[in-house]
Order: sequence, then C-alpha cells, then structure tokens
Amino acid sequence: MSPWNNLAEVISQTTKNPFTIARHTAVGGGCINDAYRLEGQDGRRYFVKLNQARQLAMFEAEAEGLREIHHSGSIRTPRVISCGTAGEQTYLILEHLTLGRSTPQAMAQLGRDLAQMHRRSHSRFGWHRDNTIGATPQHNEQSDQWSDFWSQHRLGFQLALAAQRGYGSSLQKKGDQLIAHIHLFFQDYSPTPSLLHGDLWSGNYAITDDGTPVVFDPAIYFGDRETDLAMTELFGGFTPAFYQAYQAAYPLHPGYEQRKTLYNLYHILNHLNLFGSGYLGQAEAMLDQLLRHCRQR
Repeated sequence: MSPWNNLAEVISQTTKNPFTIARHTAVGGGCINDAYRLEGQDGRRYFVKLNQARQLAMFEAEAEGLREIHHSGSIRTPRVISCGTAGEQTYLILEHLTLGRSTPQAMAQLGRDLAQMHRRSHSRFGWHRDNTIGATPQHNEQSDQWSDFWSQHRLGFQLALAAQRGYGSSLQKKGDQLIAHIHLFFQDYSPTPSLLHGDLWSGNYAITDDGTPVVFDPAIYFGDRETDLAMTELFGGFTPAFYQAYQAAYPLHPGYEQRKTLYNLYHILNHLNLFGSGYLGQAEAMLDQLLRHCRQR
C-alpha cells in the first residue's frame, strides 16, 4: 500500500500547514533504507526514509540522535519533522537540504564545529538508549570506565557476532588477547565522555549550498572523541583543512596515532559482520598490529 497520502497527512499535522505531494523521487546512496525527496504543490520539500514497520526503534533512535546533536548548538543537522509508522512501513521525515560543493573554508568549519560538539560532555560513557551502526545493533549501556565500555559493548559485541557468523579460531583468539590487554592503550590517557556522531565517514556529512557543514545518519553516544576522528581516516580521510581546524580548536592527545587502529577495528569488524569475509584479512591485520603494540609496552 502506498504511504504517500499518510505521509502528506503527517507533514500537514506536524507543520500545521496543509501539504499535498506533487511528486516523490527516489534518492540513492543508502543500502539500509529506501529514501525519497518529497515535493509539495507549494514548493516545500522534505527528505523521507522508509523501512519495514519493525524498524521503528532504529528511526526513533536516529531522530533522537539528530536532536541531541542539534541541541548541542555545535554542528548543523537536518531538522526532524516526524517519525512513526504508516501501515506496514516506518518513516523518518527530515528537513530537505540543498547541497553544494565542498571548499577548504567549509571543511575547516566542519572541523571547528565537530570540535565544539565534542566539548559537549556527560557524566558517563554510553547513552540512555541503544541505536544502530549501519544495520547492526549498537549497545550503549552506560559505564564509568571507557576501556570497559569499548571492550564489552564495541569490540566484544562485534567479535561475538563474528563468531556466530562462523569467523572463529584465529580472529577470536586475537580479539580475546587484545581485550585482555586493552588497558595498555590508556596508561597515560583518560578520555572524557564526549558527544559523538558515531559513524562519521565521508558519506555522512555534506556542505549545503550556502557553505554550511551538515552531518546526518548518526549513531551517537558519549565516548572518546578520538573514535570520531579515527573513522574520518578509515575510508580515504577528510581534507587537510578539516584536520588542521579541528586540531587548532581541540588538540588531540599524542597517543591518538596508536589508538585510532583500536577504534577503527570496531568498524571493520562491523563491515565483516555486515558484508562478509572480504573484511576478514583487514580485521586480522589490525589485530596483529594492535597486539604488536601491546607487546612493546
């Protein structure tokens, strides 16, 4: 059954301004949800994600994450219009943003804005609700100890999923060894809980047509800010202007160069679990590198 009439009614009620859909256009770029641009007869536009009704909690967590970043007063996110179910589908309706070209000035602003967001802190690591990283559940039970949180709810959880998918033996043995020695990466470093985007790769930010950086598709929680910076380097990296501006606004600890592999291992394990054995060699190589570092300490 078509959801469009339901969505038009939701937008009308939420905005208190009648909305009639003139056209809906599929938008590519994602592999988890169906995405569309809705255009109204009055010229208004909205961005909509659709999925099965059982995925409502995923969209609710995403909507709350976008609001959390917005309330930090740091970096722009699309405004959340509504989230709910319509028949057999769940939806997330967002502000539609017109995107432009990236410039060094815009990337520098992204670095400064991210640094400001990372200064938003909390008393504990984690978040008050779970969310997802891609299509994988992400557990955010709150903890006073960062190394415990990262060991249990990030690396340990992904390694357990990998074991369920048949990636055992060597991967699990190395993973257990790393978790047993994870304290060695924090001997002279004690992170504070920072508000994180959680999934900050090049596909989850853009520059609007007026040059404003914007982030979306968050997997937020409060954790070590280095995890966000590490992920920006995982799939090709951001521009030098971004890193220079971030470093000037909120300098990183010298040990970041060793810990970024520890943090990116989480995402590679997640890719292994989502997309298959093409990521197994990379995960094991990262584990080997991290275990060599442990032996040198």
